[in-house]
Formats: sequence, C-alpha cells, structure tokens
Amino acid sequence: MTQNTPPSEPLGTPAHASPQGPAPHGHAGHGSDGAGPGAQSLAVPDAAAPTSPAAPAAGIVAEHVSRAFGSVQAVADLSFTAPRGAVTALVGPNGCGKSTLMLMLASLLAPDAGRVLVGGVDPAQDSPAVRATVGWMPDQFGAWDSLRVSEVLEVMGRAYFLPAAQLRGRVDELLELLDLVPLAQQPAHVLSRGQKQRLGLARALVHDPQVLILDEPASGLDPASRRRLLQVVRSRAADGATVLVSSHILGELEEMSDHVVFMDGGRVVDASSIRALAARPRPWRISSLHHQALGEALAHLQVRHGEVVPADRTSSGHAEVLVELPDEATASRLLADLTAAGAQVIGFGPATGRLEAAYLASDAAQREGAL
Repeated sequence: MTQNTPPSEPLGTPAHASPQGPAPHGHAGHGSDGAGPGAQSLAVPDAAAPTSPAAPAAGIVAEHVSRAFGSVQAVADLSFTAPRGAVTALVGPNGCGKSTLMLMLASLLAPDAGRVLVGGVDPAQDSPAVRATVGWMPDQFGAWDSLRVSEVLEVMGRAYFLPAAQLRGRVDELLELLDLVPLAQQPAHVLSRGQKQRLGLARALVHDPQVLILDEPASGLDPASRRRLLQVVRSRAADGATVLVSSHILGELEEMSDHVVFMDGGRVVDASSIRALAARPRPWRISSLHHQALGEALAHLQVRHGEVVPADRTSSGHAEVLVELPDEATASRLLADLTAAGAQVIGFGPATGRLEAAYLASDAAQREGAL
C-alpha cells in the first residue's frame, strides 16, 4: 500500500515511537427467546450487508478478510459492516484479532485476502484517500518526545494540510474539548497514561474525520475523562460519522454504542444492536425489605432462583436474590407478580449490563483469561 503520502504519518505512530452454560431459568409460565451466537460472517443489524459494499448506510465494510503473521492466523475470513451515524463496538478476548482488524481498516496493514471498504474506498486501491477521512487512535500512544501538547496537534494538522488560520482555531477547540488547555505547553512525553489518551483522541480528531477508529480509548482515563470520551464519541456519531471502538470496559462501551460485533479466534462470531440484546438472557438482582416475604413469593410463583441472602449478609442491608431471566419483558412481568404476591420488593434490576451478559454467555468468555 502507499506509505509516502503526507496523510500517512498521522495515522501511525512517529517513526521513533513505540507502535503500538446451561439454559436460563424463566419465570414460571413465561417463555424464553434467548438467542445464541450466529455465523462467523455477520452484519450488524440495520447496516448494509457485505454483498452491497457501496450502499450509503455502510461506513465500514469488511468482506472475507484474512491476515496472518507467520503461522499465527490473526484474522480469518471475517466479514462485518459498521453503519454511518452510529457507534459500533468491537468486543472479544485478548488476542482475538481486534487490533489487527483495526490496523487494516486504518490502511496501516494490508489483508492477505478479502477486502475492506472505508467510506466506500478500498485502502488497497487508494490508501491516501482513506487516511484523509479516518481518525485513528491506537491502543498505545506514540508521541514526539520533543514536542509540547499543542505542537503535537499543530504538526498533525499540517500533515493533513489544514490552512494555518483554520489550524490554530482547531487546535484551540480540541484542547478545550479534551480538557487539555492546562497541559498545552507541557512536553507530550511527561503526560500520564490518561492524559496521553486524551491527547491521542484529540490527535485523531484534528482533521474532522468521517470515520473514527478507536482502540481501547478509555484505558487509563479517570471517571470524568471517560464521561467526556462518551460525549465526544456520541457527538461524532450524531454528526454522521462512522465510529468503531474497541474496549474491555463493557459497561461504558454499552452506554457508548449502538451496535456490537463479537470476535473470537480472528472471526466474527456474533453481532447485534445493543437494543436487541434486551431479548437475551441475563441475571437480575431482586432486593426486598423482608427475607421471608421474598422467599415465599418466589416459591408461590414457582420461580427458579439462587439463594435468598438475608439482609445481615448483604452490603445493601436488604435481602437479595439472583434470578436468571430470558428477557426484559419477562423481568417486567415478574416484578408485577412479586409485588402482587407481597414480596416487599425494594430493588429490581439487571445484575449485569446487556453487553457484559452477552459476552459472558459466549464460548470465548468460558476460557481462562478470556477478557
């Protein structure tokens, strides 16, 4: 692929920097619609199918993509789409090929087979055009040690040929957006991990890209910075950008994303909208003012459940029990039935998020050290 065009430098790191179970128990009388993993090549619902790569809704398309490093098959016959105007989460265990896939989408690595389209353009055919529209944030920040924070952004802007007058304003805007104003004159190499992550995101945004590819952007961020990241990512999607983000912080990733693609062993093993995950099984925690009342109500309704833990053994100070339910509709009916049965319910909600529950139900999560 072409590597000598000016926009190629912003996407990579500087030359001297480091590169980068059992079926769920439903409420008695209520059905279960739990969905399992799908085929290896899946499209995110509501996105264009891989057979129509040029369709306007698809910001990113991967078609039967493979990439190996010697005897290691990092990505194998992988297909998926990520729509414009939405955030697509990429989830999978360590070593499943997420970073390799992102490098290919950013035109920094060529696939051995198959093809990718970014904004309708194949990086193998026109790498400079792809790099001009992609904002790439790797999982490890490579900084020019001699440059200050504001200078890093200025150099990036010049690499993308931003006019001088526009560049100054853009740098100021990004420093404000990512809370980097107090650090603007600090050398980049002295920043903390979280501060470098914020600078890395600002660097990816400097040319106002229409495709944003973020590899572990929340790593090292404090809670306030994570909230800011969420706001920035959602804002970019609302403005019509295609956002692909990888993270192991599944709770925050769920809040950020519209769709999810699950990877394992270099392949796509499942895909869904975040909304559709509501129809999949997950555990629910029920809290009650009275241990005996809760237990009797569950027995009366013939609901299978775990141990009803008395109040003196819980951190909440209430009696608690976990119940595996097939979907949110069943949970809603169970709450009404428990209330009518006098269970004295004080709290009723999912014990895990939709995204975490879907991942933990996968084969990948069953392996030791999977996430």
